Amino acid sequence: MTSTTHSQSPSPSRDADPSGKVPAPATEAEPVKGADPSNGFLAKAALVTAALTVAGSVLGLVRDQALAHFFGAGSETDAFLVAWTVPEVATTLLIEDGLAFALVPAFSMALARRGQGARRDPVRALVAASLPRLMLASGVVALLLMVGAPVLVEILAPGLPDPRLAVDCTLLTATCVFTFGLAGYCSAALRAHRRFVAPAAIYVFYNIGIITAVFVLAPRYGVRAAALGVAIGGVLMVLVQAPSLWRRLTRDTADAPDDEATGPSAPALMSTTLVATVLLFALCRQSQVLIERFLASSLPSGAISHLNYAQKVAQVPMILSLMLCTVTLPVVARALAEGDVKRARSRVERDLGLAGCVVLLGTAVVIACAPQIIQLLFQRGAFTDQDTVATAAVMRVYALGLLGHTLVGALVRSYFSGGRATWYPLGAMGVGVVATAGIGVWAVDLWGVRGIALANAAGISVTALVLLRGMGPRNVPIRVRQVLGELVKPVAAMVCATGFGGAFASRVDSPALAFGVGCVIVLAVFSVVLGALKAQAFEPVVRTVTSATRKLTHVR
Repeated sequence: MTSTTHSQSPSPSRDADPSGKVPAPATEAEPVKGADPSNGFLAKAALVTAALTVAGSVLGLVRDQALAHFFGAGSETDAFLVAWTVPEVATTLLIEDGLAFALVPAFSMALARRGQGARRDPVRALVAASLPRLMLASGVVALLLMVGAPVLVEILAPGLPDPRLAVDCTLLTATCVFTFGLAGYCSAALRAHRRFVAPAAIYVFYNIGIITAVFVLAPRYGVRAAALGVAIGGVLMVLVQAPSLWRRLTRDTADAPDDEATGPSAPALMSTTLVATVLLFALCRQSQVLIERFLASSLPSGAISHLNYAQKVAQVPMILSLMLCTVTLPVVARALAEGDVKRARSRVERDLGLAGCVVLLGTAVVIACAPQIIQLLFQRGAFTDQDTVATAAVMRVYALGLLGHTLVGALVRSYFSGGRATWYPLGAMGVGVVATAGIGVWAVDLWGVRGIALANAAGISVTALVLLRGMGPRNVPIRVRQVLGELVKPVAAMVCATGFGGAFASRVDSPALAFGVGCVIVLAVFSVVLGALKAQAFEPVVRTVTSATRKLTHVR
């Protein structure tokens, strides 16, 4: 998974500098062993994306802290979280998964064909064909959701004692379907152009909008202020990206070849079938949340809130682990557009290994220090110590599925990175959803909200295994046995680190100190076990750290 590549004559996808500009192709040079021309750019892009992702995640925790402080984990928060289902689904469909899987490969293909001298600018043609349709469709859906808010709340959470508050919140959150559609379009287009700063910053501004609305308006409007914050945050997500995309597209138009230039014409870059497959997959994946909310609505008040807080915290390692896959998706898509399957396979295998290590390290911390994490983050105001105990128990169970969530997020990018429609991911996700529903119905009577979390972990793990089984020549033909063999190593490290970290953290009374001790022990044990097992995924990281250390030593 850490195979090195030899540099060939530079291509536009390999030699882009951090600003996103692509230099003209140079003459063929002598290959340099072990050098990958895209590694420097990817490292810088990943660093910037990581910083902004962490900032967005921290603000997301502040947002949840504000909700916990003002509204606790009772019926009012449950009502908002039912309305919160709309932006959650919209995020998956329009920003994180659906549109990105369709648009990033489409824009990558358009850029590749522009470089081949197409008679009509493919990028301009793609924007003209897709953006108006997206705006119309998302606007209509937003209006339909607002009109049908009472019916939607009844479907999502029939057990709510008073659905009126949830309906009011849904009227406000439904607006995000339109704004998230535009935000997702901007993100996909900018990432395909290798512009990552603005797309990575959207959740910073989104959460700022919600937090500000809660602190300013909650004393007067209650939890409806949080719903209004969702609407405001959606607008901010568009505004932070629109100027950068406008500059990029207008510059591309100026640099594009004239319509009379020689070269092949641009065929269709994105089919309706492709859009349908990726959106249906994203909707099917998000249906796990709908199942959880449906089952939890029949449990005592606060069950939906405990599940929500546990998921939001536990998902932080998954978000960080998928950060690299988000950065490298345009690289994989461009490699496939140029017919370089070997380069795409090497990139995907390395991403899977590194993402697995990151998420399993985070899983060990989450399980080992769950009570301390929840107590530090939320136990204040209306959030009681009983809420801490319940949420921590749910989070430990939910964390068992984090590797599955990460693998699904990484693998599905490989399926759609070639810009071709495929129904296999939808079928794999369908199998996982059926498993989630079946296990949830059975487990909720036995273990309550923890049974729902167990169903989520089991269902997404089934989907990950089915997706791995289907990797082949129609997407990116990774070496599945080798990938699984390498993933076993961080799994073993996670089990050992969780045991030691939890044992040491439980012996310390102070939550902050216990969390710090647990993190140190987990990191130390995880690193030692990975080193003993000679895990290949962290070799590039070790080489980078070693190189940086040598440079610092030399400067001294």
